Amino acid sequence: MKPEGSPNVAPAKSSEQAVSEQLRVQGLTVQFGTATILRNVELVVRAGETLVVCGPSGCGKSTLLKAVGGMLTPSSGRVELSSGSAEASSNSADSGINTALYLDQEPLLFEHLTVLENVAFALRMKRVPEAALTTRVESVLEATGLKDQGRKLPHQLSGGQKQRVAFARAVVARPRLLLLDEPFSALDAQTRQQLQTFYCQLRSISPLTAIFVTHDVREALTVGTHFARMNEGFLQIYASRQEFITDPAIGVQQEVQFWKDAVAGM
Repeated sequence: MKPEGSPNVAPAKSSEQAVSEQLRVQGLTVQFGTATILRNVELVVRAGETLVVCGPSGCGKSTLLKAVGGMLTPSSGRVELSSGSAEASSNSADSGINTALYLDQEPLLFEHLTVLENVAFALRMKRVPEAALTTRVESVLEATGLKDQGRKLPHQLSGGQKQRVAFARAVVARPRLLLLDEPFSALDAQTRQQLQTFYCQLRSISPLTAIFVTHDVREALTVGTHFARMNEGFLQIYASRQEFITDPAIGVQQEVQFWKDAVAGM
């Protein structure tokens, strides 16, 4: 494992790697005034991968997602999404990053649209044929437990239901890259587990590429195919799932020990 704080420099791309790469970030640095939030971040996410990023609050995880998604302008570095690319100084509207979709804990639904219309919104904008649109929307509503809520407006839903609608709207659009900022953190444990399972099922039947930020170790191991840890603006990429699990900074071993102690005390 590289020492914490060491930048992870990706090797030169072969033609096969170049085809499979969905996202490449090189030397990404973000500064707000005198504070440096991201420090020379390097990462590669290939098609079909879910890169889970863990780390303490305030370490730069959300800033990374927003920089990749074009919601803030980095101080330096380069973001390449599939065939689109953008220098850090480029206007985000022209950066080619609009095929990345950002989702956080806030549902941000269209309050005047029903659940069904909210979920179908991106497909209608893409002019997906009505039959295909209906099939895709109904499928994702059933998978997220919203089949009976389709005609309701957002104000008629619970907080957890709103978050499920936002997630359904994000995945049904099939963006090239999903940027997921603790999307299930506001949900109760059962609903959260259901959506984690749905996410994995969806990934197994349809191409889904994502960076998934979470504080929850179990969620990370459930949804992740690749793993990283952010600390004070540095991104540490793990070479394997096992390396992620055995790093004391992640806390997997501590959680395992907690449950061992809990069972022993019963």
